[in-house]
Amino acid sequence: MADAGSTRSPHTEPAGTPPEVRLHTADVTSTPSLSDREVPDYRLRFILLVLAAASCVIVSFIVGRFSIGISDAVLILLSPIAHFVMSVDLPILGDIIHILLSPILPVMETWDDAMYSVVFNIRLPRILAAFLVGAALSTAGAAYQGMFQNPLVSPDILGASAGAGFGAALAIYFYLGTGAITIFAFAGGLVAVGTAYAVSRLTRGNPTLGMVLAGILVGSLFSASTSYIKLVADTNDQLPAITYWLMGSLAGATMEDVYFAGVVIIIGLIPLYLLRWRMNVLTLGEDEAKSMGINTHLLRLIVILCATLVTAVAVSISGIIGWVGLVIPHFCRMIFGYDYRRVIPAAVIMGGGFLLLVDDFARTIATTEVPLGILTSFVGAPIFAYLLMMGGRRS
Repeated sequence: MADAGSTRSPHTEPAGTPPEVRLHTADVTSTPSLSDREVPDYRLRFILLVLAAASCVIVSFIVGRFSIGISDAVLILLSPIAHFVMSVDLPILGDIIHILLSPILPVMETWDDAMYSVVFNIRLPRILAAFLVGAALSTAGAAYQGMFQNPLVSPDILGASAGAGFGAALAIYFYLGTGAITIFAFAGGLVAVGTAYAVSRLTRGNPTLGMVLAGILVGSLFSASTSYIKLVADTNDQLPAITYWLMGSLAGATMEDVYFAGVVIIIGLIPLYLLRWRMNVLTLGEDEAKSMGINTHLLRLIVILCATLVTAVAVSISGIIGWVGLVIPHFCRMIFGYDYRRVIPAAVIMGGGFLLLVDDFARTIATTEVPLGILTSFVGAPIFAYLLMMGGRRS
């Protein structure tokens, strides 16, 4: 006859084991291991996100008051490359290479001058500017939220938007040109954040809280200064121009704006991308980051400086556009988790695609163009309310 002990389950506790120990053992044995848990396929999600952003770009070229087909838009965009390749005089096998490339790079123009001008002079600068501004604001918002460890922080928390608005209003008040408005707005944003940082260094206590409060203080002062300029501005031309600029729009975007903003935004985004793994460590807390050898003060300063740089230049060419830097980082964390190695690249792509869609609606839903700041508020506020409700249910 078999021994009674040989029929005992491997998870059966010996006699006399206290109930709380048996309960704890059952919980441990029933918990799945890390290897058994399903890991999301983030690579597939990134591929889908890139395809969605590319679709937004294509849609932005074909929608508008001037109808342009997809094939015409693609041919117009490829025409400079085709003309350049076909015009190059190669000493060896030149004619053969031209003949082989002629089916791939057609040079026959099937469009008129008006269509060409719409694609290259109006829609291309606007699409590039929208993607750059959206990418800059969303990435800056994600960086700020990680540095301040607060999901309600947005890129204008340190007064960059208020300072840029004051600079633009000042340039419009003195009848300066479009380029000067951009430069003044960019400088105003940097001055505002620099002032907030200087004030925070003089405060005692928590340096993060001091910087946030200093940003609110400085932003309030610059907003009041902008309101005074609007009060004394000419009501016929200056006041409408200031008001429309503050509501945000890309209607006047040019390739010069794209070149200026693109260089500065890329310079600001590269350090954020390279430091994204250190941002993960900083989100664990100040003491934990210091114990791992991270210079938290220097890291926080670099991240805030880069985020401020891209925010100021984005606002300088688009005006004040809210909610992008607040809502898009939340979506990135919902889809790609809380790892900043994935959140930062996702914020670049998702923010650019989101603002492209909003800009498409801004120039098509009404007879006159709707400012971007109005649409992003209409779209962002309900989405953020939904995120708050979903977060409350989970908690």
